[in-house]
Amino acid sequence: MVECNFELNQGNCICTYEPCDKKGKCCECIVYHKGLGELPGCLFSPEVQRTFDRSISRFIAQYG
Repeated sequence: MVECNFELNQGNCICTYEPCDKKGKCCECIVYHKGLGELPGCLFSPEVQRTFDRSISRFIAQYG
């Protein structure tokens, strides 16, 4: 199994939710947001990501 590159992931993470304990832990982030019916912030533009609307409908509207 390939190990997660936490330092690289953390450096590339655009999430602006500061108390997030999943920054750089992409697998945990994806599982967390999937459980909420959302997508992780890194799939959105920085402007949309800052709104914290991580809904699938917002994702489609952004790219649709």
